[in-house]
This record gives sequence, structure tokens and C-alpha cells, in this order.
Amino acid sequence: MAMAIDTETCSTCGDCKAACPTGSIVSKKGIYSINAATCDECDGVPECVSACSADCIHPV
Repeated sequence: MAMAIDTETCSTCGDCKAACPTGSIVSKKGIYSINAATCDECDGVPECVSACSADCIHPV
């Protein structure tokens, strides 16, 4: 399983990208997304979720 960013509620602050230890979060033209192939959910405690003040990152 991986995480996904709700682009409708994302504030594009970049805190999730900075927190991601696997480098799975990328931004293209100001839209952030998570690469499901490399996201390992930080072994059950996703650091991106903790870093997200907009609460827009959820499991898929």
C-alpha cells in the first residue's frame, strides 16, 4: 500500500517532500504526488502524514 496526496486540499508547502525519507514525493508544476512504487509508508508511521499541516495525505 502507499499514500496519496489530495491535490484539492494540498497547500503545496513542501513539508511532506522534505519529510519523506525515501524521496517518493515529487512536485511537477506545483502539484505534489507520491510515487507508489517507492513509498513504503515508513514502516507503518508515514512521516509525510505527520509533516502535513493540511491533512491531505491518506492511504490508497
